[in-house]
Order: sequence, then C-alpha cells, then structure tokens
Amino acid sequence: MKPAVLVTGGARRIGAAICEAFGHAGWHVLVHYGRSAREAEELAASLPSAEAVQCDLSDITAGAALVEALALRIDDWRVLVNTAGVFREDTASALDPAIFDEAMRVNAATPARMTQAFLASARAQGGRRVIQVTDQKLLNPNPDFFSYTMSKHALDATVRMIAMAQDDPRDRVYGLAPGAILASHDQTEGEADVSHRLNLLGRRTEASEIASAALFLAEGWLASGETLFIDSGQHLVPQPRDVLFLARE
Repeated sequence: MKPAVLVTGGARRIGAAICEAFGHAGWHVLVHYGRSAREAEELAASLPSAEAVQCDLSDITAGAALVEALALRIDDWRVLVNTAGVFREDTASALDPAIFDEAMRVNAATPARMTQAFLASARAQGGRRVIQVTDQKLLNPNPDFFSYTMSKHALDATVRMIAMAQDDPRDRVYGLAPGAILASHDQTEGEADVSHRLNLLGRRTEASEIASAALFLAEGWLASGETLFIDSGQHLVPQPRDVLFLARE
C-alpha cells in the first residue's frame, strides 16, 4: 500500500507540480479539484497511482466532510497539502467585502477546518504531515491584493496554533511560502518573466522547487510549526506594490 497525499487545488499550477512530484516519488496522490475536472482526471491518469476528487472549498463543511470520507477508506494517509486558493484584486484603501469573504473562506477557514479533520481522523503509519501553502507576502506585504494577503496571514497563524495543539509528537504542521512562481491575475508570460525576477537572486523560482520543498517536509522531521520560504529571497526585498504592478512601471 502506497502512502497517500491529498493536494487541494492539485489539478493546475503549483498544485499540479506538487502532485507530480509526490506521484513520481511513489505516493498515491489524491488530486483535488473544484471546477477543473478535465485537468484533474488527466493528471491523475498520467501518474503511477492517483485519483481525482472533487470538492467546493468555498463550503467549509464540505471540505471537512471530504477529509472524513477519505479517512474512512485510506489506510495510510500521511500528508495533506492545502494549496488551493483564490487571488482576487482589492487594495488596502478599498476592501471589497465579497472578495474578502471568499478569500477568508477558501484560503484560510476551509484549509484550517480540513487540517483539524485530517489530524482527528486520518490513519497513517508514522507521523502525519500538514503543509499549508501561504505566501512570501507574510514577511513582505504591500497594499495590493489586500483580502488575499489577510487570508494568507490568517492561514499562517493556524500553522503554529494547530502544531501546539497536537498530542502525538510524530505529527507535524508546516507552512510553505512561495514567492512569485507562475503568471497570475491578468499577467502575460512576458510580464511574469520580468516580475518574477524581482527578488534577491534575480532569478525566477520554479514550481518544481515548491514541489521539492513539499516532499522534503512530507518525508522529514523538521520541527512542527515551522515555515519554509521558497522564493529566491523575494521576502527579503521590500516591495511597495505587488510585483505584478512593479513590472509595469
């Protein structure tokens, strides 16, 4: 029986890279999707051992119910990677209530509730691992994408709190904070190539680096509650605006 990992938002972008890394490392991969059914099914079919699972993560109770249902049938479920998220534009001078509500549910509340359900119900041989994918904006905030950034700060707070609450010393809860990786919002690939080099090393961080970091956290024994920043040093370079806009100036 292969150890299992559930990757939320696994059908596309960074989530897909994480699924591929785990799949080729010998894991059974549960590729979660919301609306990207075709991409999820195609990705699952391309991996040695995988399946696609659907859930609307804007529904907090549905996320927890998915975890509880999977826990009943998976004998060795070791890792939950929460990478699904929404990234919509509002600013520090004009919070959009609808954007805020969606961001806090999808990016913070649902992954926190799924984490709680996973640690309460998943059966695993050895320690269980939760990896919350956050953002380098935790240490390098700017006024753009205001609700998104708040939601990632909220998710980051859960890493340490839930880690402290665990009774089993084999369990671990981690944060994984990427920088600018793939074209986002309304960027062209050309714009992304410029904006994603606005970091300490002047290089573009690859999605495969995030996937490798997730595997490292899944298979190692780093202290629970820690966060890894995989961003070519972007969090060390203060930026007054999101790099998406800096590249256009």
